[in-house]
Amino acid sequence: MTDGHVPAAQQAGSRQPGEPPPDDGVNWPLVLGLAALSVLEPLADLTGLRDALGPAVTALLVPTLVALLWIGWVGFFRVPRPVLTLTLAGTVSGAVLVLLVPVLGVGPEVDPGSAVLVAVVETGRGAGLGALAGFLAWVLQETRKPGG
Repeated sequence: MTDGHVPAAQQAGSRQPGEPPPDDGVNWPLVLGLAALSVLEPLADLTGLRDALGPAVTALLVPTLVALLWIGWVGFFRVPRPVLTLTLAGTVSGAVLVLLVPVLGVGPEVDPGSAVLVAVVETGRGAGLGALAGFLAWVLQETRKPGG
C-alpha cells in the first residue's frame, strides 16, 4: 500500500461490524468483583466482629485477608496485567468504602468539611494497596512459570 491509503479496519478507533472491541487487558467484572470484597470491612462492624476481636486486630486482619484473596486469585489464575487490575480494584474498593461506610453508619464520624480529603486519602490508600497486591500477584505468577 504505497499510495498512503490505510484500510478502514486499520484506522485508529475503527472496527468492522460485528468485530469485538480491542482487549485492553483489564477484566472489568473481575475488578468489580475483587473490589466488592471491600464490604468485609463495614460488615466486620455490623456483625460485631470488630468488637469481638478488637479494633486494632480487625483493622489489620480484614485488609490482610482481602489482600491475600486478591493476590491468590490474580496470581494463581494468571490474570493478565495484575498490577493494573489490582490497582483498579483497590481504587474502586476505596471509593466503595467512602460511599458505603456513612450509609451503613459504621466507622468514625467524618466532618463534612473534611469529607473530600477523607475520600481522596481512602481512594488513594486503596489504589496503593492494590498496586502492592498487584505486584505481589505478578511475582507469584512469575515464580509459577515453568522453569521460573
